[in-house]
Amino acid sequence: MKQRGFEIVSAYAGAGVLLPERKTGASAGYDLAAAAAVEIAPQGFAMVPTGVKAYMQADEVLLLYIRSSMAVKRQLMLMNGVAVIDADYYGNADNEGHIIVPLYNYGREPVSIAAGERIAQGIFTRYLAADGDMAGCGRARSGGFGSTGA
Repeated sequence: MKQRGFEIVSAYAGAGVLLPERKTGASAGYDLAAAAAVEIAPQGFAMVPTGVKAYMQADEVLLLYIRSSMAVKRQLMLMNGVAVIDADYYGNADNEGHIIVPLYNYGREPVSIAAGERIAQGIFTRYLAADGDMAGCGRARSGGFGSTGA
């Protein structure tokens, strides 16, 4: 049985997308790369495709953070600070669970992201639910990006 990991979404099959990986034995995060070249205007944002999806256990989440080099050297940030990829995002009908990274350019110059450039890092972690939580008793996720509770 698969525990947690990454797969390439069907729309990017054969496109040369690499699965995220940790670069050292002590790295917590799996580096995610852009699947396509993107230019982000100053004070603008872009939804950067990664071409991958993540699977995990029901009580786990994948948290995405900007790579520090992108924040400091390129003046980019995640639009939502920390992106939350829920376990039930995997395989959704809208986009198969494709992880799309929303980047904002807070600098004064355009920023070009090359296909294959590492842009974010993902960390798998478990979470706790509050007493009386009934979320697992409702309907299943039916949408893709930004669909929780929609």
